[in-house]
Amino acid sequence: MKTSDHILFTCISTPSGLAEWFADDVNVKGEVYTFIWEGEQRSAELDTVKKNISVKFHWIDETKEKTYFEMRIRHDDMTGDVALIITDFTEPDEMEEYKMLWDGAVEKLMRIIGA
Repeated sequence: MKTSDHILFTCISTPSGLAEWFADDVNVKGEVYTFIWEGEQRSAELDTVKKNISVKFHWIDETKEKTYFEMRIRHDDMTGDVALIITDFTEPDEMEEYKMLWDGAVEKLMRIIGA
């Protein structure tokens, strides 16, 4: 992506940034982010934030082990390019579906930031 670390970090770490590309809406109460997609809600606790580097959320789900997703920014000093590395927990049989969802979300993010 042709963007700054700061702009990308704002998009992956703030409720308003996440609501632009990741979910329809995002509400925050303390360290708990509630993501809303087409009326469905799912909450995650903010686990780790490294300014302009990464953000990690743990899903709050009583039926599964503690699962998470993490978004890391990697900056190439030689080219000036910025990469977004996403790690997400999924079951093996859901891998393709999650990949398609993330691909679509990242495409929307790139349009929004003009990358």
